[in-house]
Amino acid sequence: MSEALDRIANALDRLSPIPLAQPDFDKCDAFLWQTNPMGLIPISNVSYIDIKLLLGIDNSRDTLRANTEQFSKGFPANNALLWGARGMGKSSLIKAVHRDVGGVILIEIQREDLSSVAELLNLLRNSKRRFLLFCDDLSFDHDDTTYKSLKAVLDGGIEGRPENVLFYATSNRRHLMPRDMIENEGQSGVNPAEAVEEKVSLSDRFGLWLGFHSCSQDIYLAIIKGYCDQYSINISTDDLYAEAIEWQATRGSRSGRVAWQFFVDLAGRRNEDESELINRHSTAAKKLRQLSDA
Repeated sequence: MSEALDRIANALDRLSPIPLAQPDFDKCDAFLWQTNPMGLIPISNVSYIDIKLLLGIDNSRDTLRANTEQFSKGFPANNALLWGARGMGKSSLIKAVHRDVGGVILIEIQREDLSSVAELLNLLRNSKRRFLLFCDDLSFDHDDTTYKSLKAVLDGGIEGRPENVLFYATSNRRHLMPRDMIENEGQSGVNPAEAVEEKVSLSDRFGLWLGFHSCSQDIYLAIIKGYCDQYSINISTDDLYAEAIEWQATRGSRSGRVAWQFFVDLAGRRNEDESELINRHSTAAKKLRQLSDA
């Protein structure tokens, strides 16, 4: 009898999920959450843009930086939703603020993996470090129920969000769901207002709503000029602006992303090696840090 019970116990142990290993948060300050297999992957080289190069979003930049700094120092802070125009630096701002403030661990979680966020919170809950969860391009389509998992992270649930965890998300939609979904569900059901209230209430749980709007031509040109100065690209201002305006006209849009794409093309046509650009940027950043520490 005891032998049979031992076999059953061993079989149950094999079926039980393997406990998640605690990463060494002192060796890396950025991770990617994956679900198959479940765990945190350290990211040694995060794609950052210097926060000083993010132009035209001054209010959002200052607000998000202040909120993150409060959190890093152990003071109360709000979850933040960065929404609005494509290519205007929403995700770049989150990464730039993380680098500029320091003291917190950045963890990116894909929208498709939000259903496993409870396991991630359990892994982080008892850590002495502070964590910034980041989800890029957050939105929910028809019959998508992953938003329910996120609600407990933002606000609600028995345990609630751990005090050492903050959540930042970017989206092109303020209410995180397609406009036609709001209209269709709003026209169905006994009470149209309640048909979408549950999903729309998710965005209400973000304490900060930071809107991003399309940039003017002056801001567009200033962004490009900032890149050229930062990476030491020598070109006359008149030629630079003429080429930048032509590039924007062919793209049919104007944004920080379009400005960066033009700059990459410009550097390539001038035979600038990408690694050399990165070295120049690193050297310039090092000199700035030395000056600030002096």
